Amino acid sequence: MSNVLAINQQPGSALALTEGELIEVLQSSLYPGASIPSIKMVIGYCKAAGLDPMKKPVHIVPMWDSKAGQMRDVVMPGVGLYRTDAARTGNFAGQSEPEFGPMVTEKLGGVEVTYPEWAKVVVKKSMAGGFIAEFTAIEYWIENYAVKGGKEKSVAPNSMWMKRPRGQIAKCAAAQALRLAFPEGGAQPTAEEMEGKSINDFQGTTIDADTGEVTNGKGAEKKPTLPTQGDEEFAKNMVIWTKVIKSGKKDVDGVLATVATVATLTEAQIDAIKKIPAELAKAAAPAGPTFAQVADALAKAQDEDALNVAADLINAITDEQQRTELSAKYDARRAELNAE
Repeated sequence: MSNVLAINQQPGSALALTEGELIEVLQSSLYPGASIPSIKMVIGYCKAAGLDPMKKPVHIVPMWDSKAGQMRDVVMPGVGLYRTDAARTGNFAGQSEPEFGPMVTEKLGGVEVTYPEWAKVVVKKSMAGGFIAEFTAIEYWIENYAVKGGKEKSVAPNSMWMKRPRGQIAKCAAAQALRLAFPEGGAQPTAEEMEGKSINDFQGTTIDADTGEVTNGKGAEKKPTLPTQGDEEFAKNMVIWTKVIKSGKKDVDGVLATVATVATLTEAQIDAIKKIPAELAKAAAPAGPTFAQVADALAKAQDEDALNVAADLINAITDEQQRTELSAKYDARRAELNAE
């Protein structure tokens, strides 16, 4: 197999470098500190999609894999790539400035947060006959924000969603609007939408064939409204579901899937079922990322967003001295990124 990597599918791109040369360029410029396997994932992604990796169409995002119990680098598109794909169709007619709902102030995880209730973005698409269709996406902040997490499993927003409540939800609305207008572009969540989340949060994500909306599961089948379980009935069923999960006959997803055929659960009830495994095996539950894993994630961060994702894991480290060392590593890496 030739060692020359030619990425020339995209008009104007004239890259014809050996793989080693391209890895060296990317590792020293756009993705400083990234591992070679992660750089190779970027190259493979760009080759498959006909993208120029020198334009950084995708991000390398260090994410916590709760099932594997370790950090993993994941290559994910940015919302800018969705716009690029839309523009390539020749039918992208622009995007509106984001509109925001009223500001809401409340306490989340013991932290007072002020955020816009929702953000709305309109993507315009040129249709046959010159007609311009508008695809509107409204995303609610409370349904999208990235939690701080950590050992305390805090539901407070992470640092980026605290600092940029409008900017973050606007990116999510833009990504959703672009998917609605150009569903052929794909259904993968963007790096902006996955920022601060576990890699396991979006497993099984698909695109609704009817609406273009990103959903978990098949999503296209319309189901009748089912009755909501009362507190007394739910409490009795929790005893049964706990025994089922403990026996290994079904996992949480299996229980939720079964219940979904007979009743509608509230968010609080769903959360209670999801917590069953943790309640059954607190002592055996993974302790969270180690000092070395967090330090590695900080060192590999290629931009401030990724750095803040890694920084949110510092609170999961129980040793105070190690947290101090990791905070120093965060400050040092941030200074390096600002100097680049």
